[in-house]
Amino acid sequence: MGKLIINSYDEFAAQLGQKLGESEWLLVDQERINKFADATLDHQWIHVDVERAKVESPYKSTIAHGYLTLSLLPYMWNQIIEVNNLKMMVNYGMDKMKFGQPVITGSRVRLVTYLNNIINLRGTCKAEIKFVIEIENAKKPALEGLATFLYFFNN
Repeated sequence: MGKLIINSYDEFAAQLGQKLGESEWLLVDQERINKFADATLDHQWIHVDVERAKVESPYKSTIAHGYLTLSLLPYMWNQIIEVNNLKMMVNYGMDKMKFGQPVITGSRVRLVTYLNNIINLRGTCKAEIKFVIEIENAKKPALEGLATFLYFFNN
């Protein structure tokens, strides 16, 4: 399935209730986790201390920060959809977000999305995207929820 191309509100609204697509698989390795820890000042051992995690963690490995998993959403979202004819796009909010299980270091994740709701607010497109961040070969997702974006289309 190729990237979904959207050029107007009407084209977006036509996708209501549909699967919008899925991203490529992305490796979550220790280097990515360490860089995220440095950027966010969250160096909890379960994320960054490989040797301690082998012994003390119930996963016998380090795991990704939950917010690292969430922060990958925009990158993966851009693999799924291209929205053209825009003045700008704004992240509006997150709802009903739930972490299903941790992402063990060395796992691959991908984003799967559906258009849950869409509203035209006086020319601004408010799109509510149901998202699931899956872990390769895992039954439960790493994260799921609703992301709301505001798209300001050129007239």
